[in-house]
Amino acid sequence: MRTALKQLMIALILMTCDIRSNSDEGMWLYNDPPYQLLKDKHGFELSEAWLEHLQKSSVRFNSGGSGSFVSEDGLIITNDHIGADALQEFSDAEHNYYRDGFHARTREEEKRCLDLELNVLTSIEDVTDRVNAAVKPGMNAEEAFGARRAVMAEIEKESLEKTRLRSDVVTLYQGGKYHLYRFKKYTDVRLVFAPESQTAFFGGDPDNFEYPRFDLDICLFRAYENEKPARVEHYLKWSASGVSEGDLVFVSGHPGDTSRQLTVAELEYLRDQGYPYSLQRLHGLEVMLLAYSSRSDENARRAKDSLFGVQNGRKAQEGMFAGLLDPQLMAQKQIAQERLRSAVAQDPNAREALPSWDRIAEAEQLIAQNVLRYDLLEGADGFNSALFDIARTIARAVEEKDKPSGERLREFRDSNLESLELRLFSEEPLYDDFEQVKLADSLTWLVEQLGYSHPLVQKVLAGKSPRSRAAELVSGTKLQDVAVRKRLYAGTMAEVEAAHDPMIELAKLIDPEARAVRKILEAQHEVARQAHARIAEAMFALEKTGSYPDATFTLRLAFGTVEGYEENGQRISFQTTFAGLYERAAAHHQKPPFDLPQRWMDRKDRLDLTTPFNFVSTADITGGNSGSPIVNRQGEFVGIIFDGNIQSLALDFLYTDVQARAVSVNSQAIMEALRKVYDAGELADELLGKKRP
Repeated sequence: MRTALKQLMIALILMTCDIRSNSDEGMWLYNDPPYQLLKDKHGFELSEAWLEHLQKSSVRFNSGGSGSFVSEDGLIITNDHIGADALQEFSDAEHNYYRDGFHARTREEEKRCLDLELNVLTSIEDVTDRVNAAVKPGMNAEEAFGARRAVMAEIEKESLEKTRLRSDVVTLYQGGKYHLYRFKKYTDVRLVFAPESQTAFFGGDPDNFEYPRFDLDICLFRAYENEKPARVEHYLKWSASGVSEGDLVFVSGHPGDTSRQLTVAELEYLRDQGYPYSLQRLHGLEVMLLAYSSRSDENARRAKDSLFGVQNGRKAQEGMFAGLLDPQLMAQKQIAQERLRSAVAQDPNAREALPSWDRIAEAEQLIAQNVLRYDLLEGADGFNSALFDIARTIARAVEEKDKPSGERLREFRDSNLESLELRLFSEEPLYDDFEQVKLADSLTWLVEQLGYSHPLVQKVLAGKSPRSRAAELVSGTKLQDVAVRKRLYAGTMAEVEAAHDPMIELAKLIDPEARAVRKILEAQHEVARQAHARIAEAMFALEKTGSYPDATFTLRLAFGTVEGYEENGQRISFQTTFAGLYERAAAHHQKPPFDLPQRWMDRKDRLDLTTPFNFVSTADITGGNSGSPIVNRQGEFVGIIFDGNIQSLALDFLYTDVQARAVSVNSQAIMEALRKVYDAGELADELLGKKRP
């Protein structure tokens, strides 16, 4: 029987090659790294000290992305598109820092971000047994979900009170394991440097997810503690030599989400319903944002970050959808699943997992029947406004805060309140005209999806058109004022109701149905989670090592080699240079989005045009890895991830290194640009370890 199970494991990874010997697949847990794989394939001995140093040098941006410490004085590097929120918050009609860039030449000029939270992973603890023990035999799905939610909140609260560290219980292997992650948190974060957006995103949407690339997609921040730059023990030393073809490199970042361990039924739901819906919505949002942006330069500034996010998401999901439309991919998934089920059926110790696939399929059917209402109401696709998000948070907080932590909606648990309040009370500017346009568009979407005569739609519109209703709601709310938010958040339900804020009243109007559909999906996800746990147990019985869970926006280690690839019969080089940047701009006659800022044109003669600019590697990445440091065998910073090529988008479902590549900025390019284009010698010196005056 052991032989049958080993054959099963081979089948499971047919489509991705054998991760133990034939590829660089894996987004590995820091508490379960691929020691033997690295030794066997690359001759690299991974040490505990090397791993701890990289772990504690790595930073998570809670706005979505990764970064790393690169000096002992708390200097952090990430991507410009990860720092875009902060750049937008500082900007106004007179100073467009996102478009024009920013450079603090002294510590006093460093700008404090309004609501940015950074996390550094300090420890991981396996709490699987305690979480699973809370779910008693005979509990239905809703009861099981409640019991699991309660014990996770209890574990997090105990950890927070004991350590004062952010504490999150993370679900791994779709419910096969639960780990407690503890993070040191930084909330005093200041902007230090950003290039022009045109430099960071040269080539714009046409070049997004393409290669060759020529982007200086970097942004520098500094963490502070007690009004002084944070003194950090673990930071990455800068490599002046960058990378060479064939080098082994490592990526330490926070991949957001992958779907490699989903069943065929779950993939079919994404193919038939999930992606078609989200792509239709993204296309509509893109049209709305482009129309708003075209009205004035100020509108374009206000919408630019949102537009980038929508276009980036649309293109990424198109690539993922294309993967699921590939009959070969789905056939391979089907074959692997059937072989697994066959092996489970033959093994007396694993046979109880056999019904798991059917249970997941049944849960997916119920999810599919209810997910539209979930997306529109609980997911707020029908209420796209920052002001609505604020209103819902206040309305729910007042209702939830009197409950025990374990019985609240998970976002209101004690261990998460500090982070929630940081975002809720942000001084980020909100623009009434932009909020009205977004809300009117989403209310129209709500009508399109549910129908004009739907009772809830009629209540929401209150006898008005979507545009008129949006104008009434935005002009009538007082939630633009942070002081009002704080007062209502701290108040009672009676005080909130007495405020008669129209946006809060809207949030309360849809809340019963939103909570009801959320409860349905939570129960079905619990059914799927329990079923996946059974499947995972069978997998663990087969293979004690050599596996990794799907991405969860927690710290992972990936690795690969620096190498190009073949495309359409041509060899694509592993790297580009500054010379290629100027050649591409000239080939497009300096027309947007291939135009270079004047500073780069004026200082071309200063640059060594042979300097390596962007490069590609076989490292296994996905969304959330943006800003991840790339380090060499010595643990030195050699580059920073900012994208993947178009072939990498299918990595959400399976890994391949034939053409899929992670795209990075070379450390040499960063140093050359700082010194010769931006006159930022003091930053370049700090990156090289020299003490900044």
